[in-house]
Amino acid sequence: MYDVIIVGGGPAGLNAAVVLGRCRRRVLLFDSGLYRNSKSQGMHNYLTRDDILPLDFLKICQEELKKYGVERRIKRVVKAQKNADNVFVVEDEKGKEYLAKKLLIATGLMDNVPEIEGFKEMYGKSIHHCPYCDGWEVRDKRLGVYAKDKDGSELALSLKGWSEHITLYTDGKNKVKPAKREYLEANNISVVRWPIQRLIGTDGQLEKISFKNGEEQACDALFFVNGYTQHCNLAETFNCEMGKKGVVITNRFQQTSIPGLFVAGDADKDMHLVVVAAAEGAKAGVIINKELQKEISTKNLQAQKGSSSVVPESF
Repeated sequence: MYDVIIVGGGPAGLNAAVVLGRCRRRVLLFDSGLYRNSKSQGMHNYLTRDDILPLDFLKICQEELKKYGVERRIKRVVKAQKNADNVFVVEDEKGKEYLAKKLLIATGLMDNVPEIEGFKEMYGKSIHHCPYCDGWEVRDKRLGVYAKDKDGSELALSLKGWSEHITLYTDGKNKVKPAKREYLEANNISVVRWPIQRLIGTDGQLEKISFKNGEEQACDALFFVNGYTQHCNLAETFNCEMGKKGVVITNRFQQTSIPGLFVAGDADKDMHLVVVAAAEGAKAGVIINKELQKEISTKNLQAQKGSSSVVPESF
């Protein structure tokens, strides 16, 4: 029996594990080895770690776990449920089960990468989804926004803070509403509706966008709006309340509507920054520890008084 099982080895899960390990809790962390920002050429907006490769950052975090006795397993969790005793039962890909008093899901999201020739090869190098993460590195360059099935006007307008040369590419679709189009025109952002054939570049560096009508346009970097999906569906199996954008709804303490189940990181918020995910993991760790402390104190009091009453958990 573990005090806490954490599913997800990204910044949220790792920071929660450090907090709980320092609280002398018995912690098991599952890490699938798959990370949303693994293709990125540098992590930003995290004090003391600017430009560090995401995988190097994770290695530092993983080393810190060892001195606090946190168990880390490179395995994928395929199932999780709560049994009749209100204990979480977690099953790994090989069918082995683990028990825990609390469960934290920190598996994050996966970006829906468009199926366009050249896109995957340039993703993380000159194609990005977050201007706050990568806008500085491409400042004053020719920037494009790819948004076929989504409205990319908001992202296009936000990029004006980094460059005056912005173009919105809708790849044959038109999801931009008339009111938004006025904003784009007023800010000298052109909209190109031609269907895209492929992206042209060298060693991951985008140079041109080729269209199916034979036209080409120069472009140095591309940001895209194509939605995302949960890295795994564990939260959904518990029937957690989900938001419109497909993220799990939690309260300010990272608690879900299921007692003892927490979610932290990109999986529950639309502010997708590493520093925010790590902070949420730390917050979840503190609240989980407080819940465990309260339960032990209550159990000891009941034993002393011979009471059979139970203090209910609350959302």
